[in-house]
Amino acid sequence: MTRAEAADPPDDGARRTPDRLRRRASRLLSQLTARSDRLVNEGLARADARKWHYAVLASLQDFGPGSQAALSGRTGIYRSDMVGVLNELAERDLVERAPDPDDRRRNVITISARGRRHLRRLDKVLDDLHEELLAPLSPAERDQFVRLLTRLLDHHARTS
Repeated sequence: MTRAEAADPPDDGARRTPDRLRRRASRLLSQLTARSDRLVNEGLARADARKWHYAVLASLQDFGPGSQAALSGRTGIYRSDMVGVLNELAERDLVERAPDPDDRRRNVITISARGRRHLRRLDKVLDDLHEELLAPLSPAERDQFVRLLTRLLDHHARTS
């Protein structure tokens, strides 16, 4: 059995996964994460974007301009990777770089008008993808699911 087959066994109507595995939240989250990543990455690629583009644009829109280091902290993108992401966004005129008036050795990154329009398009793309991902859940269950995931992440962020 290949790795792909193990991750996505054929659905022949029979439950092939042992109950003890189906009860493990870590396993379920891992499998859902893999499916979610695939769905989001493919959906954003069709919109000529990547998840890191969205993260940076959303951060700039919600929190305002920032340095490369600040954006790295806000988004969880490694500083070394942030350079490439910002280069891609700047090449598309989605962000603007300007010297920091307080420290000329670094730049301040700002979302451009074109970047705000692109972010709105990506919001719609992600809304549609999340509809697909969470289709089996009612709107109330979706809200509850997101609240529970947020609570878990917040807890583990405080303890790490």
